[in-house]
Amino acid sequence: MSLIPLRPLLEASMRYGFGQGAFNVNAAAQAKAAIEVHEMFRSPAILQGADLANGFMGGRTDFIHAALEDKKAGARNIAAVVKKHAENASVPVVLHLDHGRDFDSCVAAIEGGYTSVMIDGSSLPFDENVELTREVVKYAHPRGVSVEGELGVLAGVEDHVFAASSTYTNPLSAVEFFQKTGVDALAISYGTMHGASKGKNVKLRKEIPVAIRECMNHLGIFGALVSHGSSTVPKYIVDEINALGGELEDTHGIFIEELKAAVGCGINKINVDTDIRLAVTRNMKELFAARPQLRSSPSVGGIYELLETKKNQFDPRVFLTPIMDTVMYGTVKDEDRAAIVDCIERGVKEVAGILIVEFGSFGKAPLVEQVSQEEMAERYRKAGI
Repeated sequence: MSLIPLRPLLEASMRYGFGQGAFNVNAAAQAKAAIEVHEMFRSPAILQGADLANGFMGGRTDFIHAALEDKKAGARNIAAVVKKHAENASVPVVLHLDHGRDFDSCVAAIEGGYTSVMIDGSSLPFDENVELTREVVKYAHPRGVSVEGELGVLAGVEDHVFAASSTYTNPLSAVEFFQKTGVDALAISYGTMHGASKGKNVKLRKEIPVAIRECMNHLGIFGALVSHGSSTVPKYIVDEINALGGELEDTHGIFIEELKAAVGCGINKINVDTDIRLAVTRNMKELFAARPQLRSSPSVGGIYELLETKKNQFDPRVFLTPIMDTVMYGTVKDEDRAAIVDCIERGVKEVAGILIVEFGSFGKAPLVEQVSQEEMAERYRKAGI
């Protein structure tokens, strides 16, 4: 199957009442593994490249400082890998930009081959957020690209996204936002947090999506709701990392039962990034513990050195910089690199496989309409959005 826009998948999620995980990928091997595990469970797939992940995939190892040109190159690299594997996949695949920080970042993603983009104007005053989001919609929809916005501020840290505290989304403002922007989906703040330290025993304010959904249904407005900062931060993986010399502290995720309940309250798309980072890092630590000869490998020994010197970190991008050609293009030059790629792929499949089942998207791939970007552009045109 070819890549599809986000809108048809969201329509299926709303019609058939399942939650759809959206998994961030930062390497070619992650994209391959994510598509394969969705095929295994006959689930539609949303692969996400964050704004700065594009910079990393463009070769910028200090991706926090990625420039627009880095993001353009990275968007092309991610899209090329995803398209390659999606073409032969048996399930529909969406490539979505996560946390586009400005209009130019969204354009770069669209031109690079993304079929859906998120513009994050949540830090702006309401009217400015509406204006920015509407501009992205006006650019994206005529190209058959779906758009997600954000209203309300999530606490926590993820790439360039940082906030010390949360501002819950006002349901009435959310409805107004959909009306004024024409977005397909809206990320809301209802108790989730970015990063691996979300606080103990988080209870989601599920009355917020319930209120938004009731108002949207009453007014006959289409709009999917998105849960950002929704990683579960599995304790068993954190414990395994620390048993292997890691120094992760104060790590708490969102309980799976809370997220499953949120699906029943109107949440359609659930973003997960941290869980995959943890699983991949755990796997690499296990590899070097089991095969100590790899620690001095000319090919991957540099990864071991970074794992040992940055014990309080868990983002694989910090550790994979010695093999950027493998990260960016999926090239595997030797058996040592193949072992690292295996760590990456198994980590993605472990996390995504569990959540595909828990969120309920398994077996739902045939329910998603195969819509090309050209067809989607025409639908947007006819709907006037």
